[in-house]
Amino acid sequence: MKYRFCGNSGLQLPLVSLGMWHNFGDTDRYATMKETVFCAFDKGVTHFDLANNYGPPPGSAETNFGRIMAEGLRTHRDEIIVSSKAGHLMWDGPYGDGGSRKYLIASINQSLKRTGLEYFDIFYSHRYCPETPLEETVQALVDIVKQGKALYVGLSKYPVDKATEACRIMAEQHVRCLIYQDRYNMMSRKPEEAHLDFVKEKGLGLIAFSPLAQGLLTNRYLDGIPSDSRVAKSGVFLHREDITHELLGRISKLNALALERGQSLAQMSLSWLLSKDIVTSVIAGASSSAQLKDSLKALDNLYFTTDELKRIDEILL
Repeated sequence: MKYRFCGNSGLQLPLVSLGMWHNFGDTDRYATMKETVFCAFDKGVTHFDLANNYGPPPGSAETNFGRIMAEGLRTHRDEIIVSSKAGHLMWDGPYGDGGSRKYLIASINQSLKRTGLEYFDIFYSHRYCPETPLEETVQALVDIVKQGKALYVGLSKYPVDKATEACRIMAEQHVRCLIYQDRYNMMSRKPEEAHLDFVKEKGLGLIAFSPLAQGLLTNRYLDGIPSDSRVAKSGVFLHREDITHELLGRISKLNALALERGQSLAQMSLSWLLSKDIVTSVIAGASSSAQLKDSLKALDNLYFTTDELKRIDEILL
C-alpha cells in the first residue's frame, strides 16, 4: 500500500480507503464483511469510512464494524483510521437530520456507542445545512474535537464559500479542518471547477467518494442491467433511464482504453483519480475480499500518458 499525507497535516491515509456505504448493513452476510475488512487491513488499507446512516438499515454498518473490531481488530486500534459522519437523515423527528448542535452531538455519541470506539479519528459534517447557522454546525465540530470524541474533523459536499467560512471559524478556535470529501470520478468533474483550488489553498486533504460512479465505471453495465445491480434493486441514486445507449458507448470506449493499459475499467478509473497528487485517497466499496483485491491492482499503474488523458476527456467531455 502507498500512503499520502492528508493536505498539510502529519496524518497519512492509504491511497485506497474502504467505504462502508453499501455491503456492510444487516442485509449483507456478516462473514463476508468480516473477511473483507480483515483482508483490507492485511493489504494496508488502514482507513475505514463510515457514516451514521450507512446500512441498511441506518446505523447497522457502524454496529457491524464495531463487532468486527471486537473480533480481532481492536488490538490494532492505533494502526487504524476510522471515520464517521452526520448530516443526512438518521432518525425521524426534528433532531435526526441537518447540522444542528443537538443532532451532531447526539449522533456522534450514538455512533461511538455502536462502534464501541472511544473516539473517531475523523468526524465529518456530512453536508452543508442551509437551515442551520454555519457557526452552530462548526462550533459543534470544534467542541467534538476539544471533547476528545474525534481527533480531526472534515467537511463533505460543502459549497466552496461555506467550506471556506467553516475553515476560518475553526481556525479562530485553533481547530484545523483536516479533509474535504466530495463525489469525484471521470464522469463527475464538478470538483475541478473550484473545489480543487480551495483544497490546495487551505492545505486540506481531498478524499473522493463514488470513484466508480455507482458502478458505471466498471464493465458491469456493458451488456445491460444485471438483475442484482443497484439499478435493478433500488434505483435510488442511479436510474434505468440514466443508462442510455450513448452512455454505454462511452463506457465501452473507456473499457477499450483500460484494456490497452492492461487494466480493468474499474482499475483505470481508480488510477485516474490517484494519478492526481491533490487526491489523498479514494473511497472504494467492496462486496467481497476478491473485489477489494481487484481494486487494489489499480495501484500497480498510476501513470497516464498525455494521449491517454486526452482520449479520456474526448470520450467524456
